[in-house]
Amino acid sequence: MTTHAAVTEALADKRVQKDKRHWRAFNAGEVPSDWPLISWIIAENMLTSDGDEHTRLRRLVSSAFTPRRIERLRGSVVGIVEDLLDRMEAEAAATGDGVVDLREHLARPLPMTVISDLFGLSQEARPRLHGPVGSFFDQSVTPEEAMTAFMEIWGVLTELVAARRAEPGDDLTSALIAARDEEDRLSEDELVWSLVLIISAGFETTMNLVANAVRALVNHRDQLDMVLRGEVEWSRAVEEVLRWDGPGGFVPMRYTTEDVELAGVAVPAGDPLLLGYGSAGRDEARYGATAHLFDVTREDTAHLTFSHGRHYCLGANLARMEVLEALPRLFGRFPRLDVAVPDAELTPVTSIITAGVEELPVRLG
Repeated sequence: MTTHAAVTEALADKRVQKDKRHWRAFNAGEVPSDWPLISWIIAENMLTSDGDEHTRLRRLVSSAFTPRRIERLRGSVVGIVEDLLDRMEAEAAATGDGVVDLREHLARPLPMTVISDLFGLSQEARPRLHGPVGSFFDQSVTPEEAMTAFMEIWGVLTELVAARRAEPGDDLTSALIAARDEEDRLSEDELVWSLVLIISAGFETTMNLVANAVRALVNHRDQLDMVLRGEVEWSRAVEEVLRWDGPGGFVPMRYTTEDVELAGVAVPAGDPLLLGYGSAGRDEARYGATAHLFDVTREDTAHLTFSHGRHYCLGANLARMEVLEALPRLFGRFPRLDVAVPDAELTPVTSIITAGVEELPVRLG
């Protein structure tokens, strides 16, 4: 589903569900256990649940993942950003040509550090988690590599849950362990799966959003100058990036529970659907003839990057907060920052799920 209308209809149609039991091919044994995307299908979290079960999981997670908890991270985020910028400047000075990989030195470590702090993950455990998370979204890895990475993530988070159960702290993991609604609470598997979902979505989305925003702004220098002069708010610029070059491609998977018609197309029961959030943002039928253009002055900045309605991403405010603390400080310190190679020479990430580049070499200026 690649149009805005099709994605919107699919998100709202109750005949389109997220539980794999509705997938005809999966039930027929046609999907092998080593399929590279299998961990996205067998998960037991909000991404793969429907109806009352989805409502229950979302309510329990949202009771711990509150706006107040996110806002309390702001001071820490500012400190992390300033430290990363210091290190990036030192790295650029040491290279000789002044070029540094912004993805490696800012876009990647920022969300990983924030998420690790949010979870209460020890410094010793962080390297074990940071590497495998990237493989979760990479469709170039072998099935064996994908499963190894997933099992490493599962192991680290299982250990984290055990540690926080024994010794609770002021962190999201402890809050999820304690979360209950009447007599209901997250099961052990649901708890770990929820952590997998939050860390994977919270890391990859924000990393690519930072890098995509930098690319968009430096490639439209006149619009960046408008933002730097205060003529356009940073928040408006970020929303336009989210529409025009958001960090998401497709999110697997949804399934039709009966024969349906979506945006005028007949879809049989039991078929899998991939919703194209990225393509929906440039749909001329929704945004007009200028949909393909980046324009921070655009009045209509609504988008589906963080999904919609009952499926809206609980971590959207955290991603926005990180980016809105990072970008003004980055360009405030390095207003002439520029990408060091032509945009056409950048390598896209090997993923259908996320949208970004493997590296972003920049010259700080």
